[in-house]
Amino acid sequence: MDPIDGLGAGTSGATIDLATWGWDDHLAAAMPAASSDGSLPGRVITASAGGTTVMTAAGPWPTRLAGHFRHPSTIPTDRPAVGDWVVGRIEPSSGRDAAMTIDTVLPRRSAFVRTSPQGGIDPQVVAANVDTVFIVQALTHDLNMRRLERYLGAAWSSGAEPVVVLSKADLWTDLEAVLERVAQVAIGVPIEVTSAVTGLGRDGLEAHLRPRRTVALLGSSGVGKSTIVNWLLGEERQLVRETRAEDERGRHTTTSRELIPLPGGALILDTPGLRSLGVWDDAGLERTFADIEALAAECRFSDCRHDREPGCAVRIAIDEGLLSAARLEARRKLEREIASQARRSSPAATRAESRRWAKLTKAGSARAEERRRGWVGGWEDR
Repeated sequence: MDPIDGLGAGTSGATIDLATWGWDDHLAAAMPAASSDGSLPGRVITASAGGTTVMTAAGPWPTRLAGHFRHPSTIPTDRPAVGDWVVGRIEPSSGRDAAMTIDTVLPRRSAFVRTSPQGGIDPQVVAANVDTVFIVQALTHDLNMRRLERYLGAAWSSGAEPVVVLSKADLWTDLEAVLERVAQVAIGVPIEVTSAVTGLGRDGLEAHLRPRRTVALLGSSGVGKSTIVNWLLGEERQLVRETRAEDERGRHTTTSRELIPLPGGALILDTPGLRSLGVWDDAGLERTFADIEALAAECRFSDCRHDREPGCAVRIAIDEGLLSAARLEARRKLEREIASQARRSSPAATRAESRRWAKLTKAGSARAEERRRGWVGGWEDR
C-alpha cells in the first residue's frame, strides 16, 4: 500500500495529494517498514528561526526533531532541511500542541550545502531535492564571474541542473557583450536574460518549470530573487525592497526558506542570499571548469599542475589568450577550499595535515639553524 493511502484528513477535512509536492514511487519505496506507531511521510516546506513546517497528507504541521537528531554525534547534514521528505508521527494527535516529530529523513536526490554561518566547520544542508536551480545574477556593476563560478560549482555538486538567470536587464546596455562573457563561464548551461520592469524573459523562465518538479533560486542578496518569485506567482507574495541609489544593490528581504507551489504545478524555493555556499566535491569543479578539463587532457603529463611543466596545454592556452589566468586561479582556489573542508571534517585527514605541517616546520627550523651557523648559500641554491 502507498504509505499516504488511508491517512485521516486534517482539520480542514481535505486530504492533501502529496504527489503535487513531488511524492513519487521512489520515495514510497524508501519508506521505512510499516509500523503501528502512526508514522506518515511529509515534505519540509518552510524553515526559519521560528521553526519548520511539514506538509503531510493530513495538512501542514509544525515540527519537532526526534532525540537522535539532537545528539552531538549526529552529522549536521543528516538533519532535515527545506525540500526534504521526512517520516514522523503527529504527537499529540490533536490540539494546539500537536506537531510532527520527525524520525527519519528519506534519501535525497540533491542537496545544497553551505559552511556553518556561525563560523564553524560543520556543513549544513539549506535545500534538498531540488531538480533545477536558477542562479540569479543582477546585470549591474555587481556582476561577478568568480561568484558565478562558485554558484555553478555548488549547483553541479548538489546534483541539480543549473540555469543562469541574468536579472535587471533594463539596467544594462550591452547585452551581447555580457552574454559572451557569461557563456565563457557557464559552459553548456542555459542562460536566461530577464527584466521584471519590461517583462523580458518570463517565457524563458517558465520553460524550465515542470509540474511536481522543484526549482530553487540562489544568488546574493538583492539580485531580484523575490521579484522573480512574485513574477512567476503572479502576485506580490514575497517582500521586495528598492535598490540603493548609491550603488544599485538590492537590500536583503528574504529571511526564511519556503517551498511555494506555482500556478503551473511546479514548486519554487526562495532562499536568503547565501554568502558561504560551498563546492563540496571534484565533480562540481569538473563540470564548472569543463574548458580547463578539456585542455588538461591534452597536457604532456597526466598529473600536470599547470604551472611550469613542459607541454602544458593549459599554460599554452593562457599564453595565447584563449583562457583567462584568473579562471585557472579561481579553479585552484576552489580546489584548495575543497581540500581544506575535507581535512577539517575528517579527523584522520586533520592528523595527517598536522604531521605534514610539523615536518615542514621542523625542516624550516633546521634550515634557519644551518644558515645561522654560517653555511654558504641557501637550500634554493642547491
